[in-house]
Amino acid sequence: MTGAGVTEITAWIIEHQFTPPGGEARPSGTYDGEEYLQPILEMAREFERAHPEYAVRVEGHDPWTMAEEVARAAERGEAPDIAEYYATATQLAYDTYTPDGKPVFTSIERALGGRKEVLGERVLIDDIEPLSRNFYTYQGDQFSVPMTATTPLLYSNMTILRKAGIDTPPKTWDELVTACEAVARLDEAPAYGAAWPNNGWIFQQALAQQGGLIANNGNGREARATVVDLASKEMISWVEWVRDLHAAGHYVYSEGAFWSAFETFARQDAVFALSSSKQAEEFVRSGEENGFEVTASPMPFNSSVPYVGSLVSGYSLFLRDGLDEAKRDGALAFIQHLIKPSSIIRWHRAHGFLPITNEAYDTLESEGWFAANPHHRVASDQLRTSAQCAATSGALLGDFAGVQHAMTRAMKDVLLSGADPGPRFEQATEEAQRLLDEHNAACLRPVPSTPARLEVY
Repeated sequence: MTGAGVTEITAWIIEHQFTPPGGEARPSGTYDGEEYLQPILEMAREFERAHPEYAVRVEGHDPWTMAEEVARAAERGEAPDIAEYYATATQLAYDTYTPDGKPVFTSIERALGGRKEVLGERVLIDDIEPLSRNFYTYQGDQFSVPMTATTPLLYSNMTILRKAGIDTPPKTWDELVTACEAVARLDEAPAYGAAWPNNGWIFQQALAQQGGLIANNGNGREARATVVDLASKEMISWVEWVRDLHAAGHYVYSEGAFWSAFETFARQDAVFALSSSKQAEEFVRSGEENGFEVTASPMPFNSSVPYVGSLVSGYSLFLRDGLDEAKRDGALAFIQHLIKPSSIIRWHRAHGFLPITNEAYDTLESEGWFAANPHHRVASDQLRTSAQCAATSGALLGDFAGVQHAMTRAMKDVLLSGADPGPRFEQATEEAQRLLDEHNAACLRPVPSTPARLEVY
């Protein structure tokens, strides 16, 4: 309680500062964490005015350390009422336990109990974009609620492409190669055709497009993932394609952060970049500021196999278990307040994240927002044309950070040291399997405990 008759809700929200693990400097002109959180702080104050019996304390936390911070707070019995986790840390949220072996978080859908509203706030979880909803569905329940979602897009320098005789962005891997070859023949060609980082998110997308899985048990959706596979035919197809693109001089290698690819593209040193849909505004603006036209389009796919779809990344809100009724319903109501159409539209316009609910998308459409800003429509359309299946729901497995590091180290060896993709990714699978086994061992004890490794990537 805070004050007479006022119930306090603690909400730990990721303070996205657009820096990777390790703290690489942000480009000039990007905003800091306080600016990022400002819309949510305003939503919290609006909620308090509508519900004066509640006070919402929003705290910003680093996305890369949130899982560790929540786990340590849970050990002290001080876990927040609401905590936001990065997409690949979802299994870490499920596998964070109190000292007596009870899960820290509970299913939001079960806590809602079929209600259509809580404290007068409409329940909107069924209106969440389907692939985003699927990513955070656990054992049949909408366990957590995403407010922030992204998907990868291809950004193209159309000014250079037209000089090369190409009028539309490439839709497939083969078309991207053809476009890079045409650009390379220009008298004043950019240094490279394409730029994106050696980042685990791009691997996940390439697999989802081809219907490939990272883990057993339906990518960890049917039951806990116990076996990981980083050497599937879908993975090797992607790795070999990137290897060949790099060997031909069309792809510029970078590690980790997406800002490196952005800066390469903004300098017109590359005609294509793969990056987050969140950056659509930054990419388009970089073209306006530097005298070239930028078009956003779906991530190219492997035309040798049927296209399946894309998947989301982003952050999701988890509800602490064991709250008293007043706190529980206050937290549930605040979460619904955060995803109501006006809130989601504000969040989308402030930072470029997907309008996560159908109602928010439809409102933006009717207001002419997408007609005036077509680069903001592409991400939603990419997800709407994706199949709903285990591949596009995304992998759910322990120590996902370690698994992704294993695949990116393998890719680095393939591209920079000439390693054979098959054997090198078999080795990566062995590395990833050891990490998954260690994670699961802690969770499968008679009294489960939070795994030791809580890295987020």
